[in-house]
Amino acid sequence: MFWRTVWKSPGSTSPARRHNKEKEIKETKTTINGVTFPLPMTMPEQELLKPSEWSYCDYFWADRKDPQGGACIPGFEVLLQKQLKGKQMQKEMAEFIRERIKIEEEYAKNLSKLSQSPLAAQEEGTLGDAWAQLKKSLADEAEVHLKFSSKLQCEVEKPLLTFRGDNFKKDMKKYDHHIADLRKQLLTRYAAVEKARKALADRQKDLEVKTQQLEIKLSNKTEEDIKKARRKSTQAGDDLMRCVDLYNQNQSKWFEEMVTTSLELERLEVERVEMIQQHLRQYTTLRHETDMFNQSTLEPVDQLLQSVDPAKDRELWVQEHKTGEFRPVDLDI
Repeated sequence: MFWRTVWKSPGSTSPARRHNKEKEIKETKTTINGVTFPLPMTMPEQELLKPSEWSYCDYFWADRKDPQGGACIPGFEVLLQKQLKGKQMQKEMAEFIRERIKIEEEYAKNLSKLSQSPLAAQEEGTLGDAWAQLKKSLADEAEVHLKFSSKLQCEVEKPLLTFRGDNFKKDMKKYDHHIADLRKQLLTRYAAVEKARKALADRQKDLEVKTQQLEIKLSNKTEEDIKKARRKSTQAGDDLMRCVDLYNQNQSKWFEEMVTTSLELERLEVERVEMIQQHLRQYTTLRHETDMFNQSTLEPVDQLLQSVDPAKDRELWVQEHKTGEFRPVDLDI
């Protein structure tokens, strides 16, 4: 994989050269909470693992300081919190759509009830026809809103609720525990390195003291004692190299798991956003359709209103209610 070339195990060197190399590494690198980073001033800028995009795997290696003064938060934990927050946001969006559905259902109920009102039912003629159609349009519109609320429930609310069920949080906990365990191992390995480093310094100091004592003949130490001290110093150097190798192996494993898992979290976030985008677009589509259907329910009303003719109404009313067409005339003597 593309990140495997980042960490390299140190090769075998003589104790003196290894000591100088360790000194050089210590001056160009720093270890924070068990993770070793290069000092920015001692090396050129590192090439990103995914330079063409702002990927999770390039920006969450360090820990974040807790603003409340508590323990530091690992960068991976920040990514996990984003996933859990996304799940919560998805749930709240579903609750929002549920409230929208309730409003639509209540609105449809009120429209249907109003359409059955007897108010102005006795209006006659072309105006009466337009008024009756207007009332009927409320019933039609109520039906439109009921269909809209039903589709909202099936095509928007339900997908938002069911996308990534209860197992999602369990999966996140598995990721959390796995990466956290690797960090704990890394801390243990680093503590072993520090212990071995101190042991080597003590052995080197002991060898140096014994060598000086022999040279100025202030001690009865023999050459054999010097050889023994030198062997212990060499052994301490070998122990340090072994601890460093184990630490680097552990850090390399943590590094690879961080990259793999953070890329998976990145994929999950893209999937979540695209899912919500898809269903919110479905919401707007349904809303536009509702407007069009509502408009169609009003078209007959508009047509009848355009046909309202007071003269025609008067004619119709007269024809229905007339009591006689002959006018009175003067009485003759």
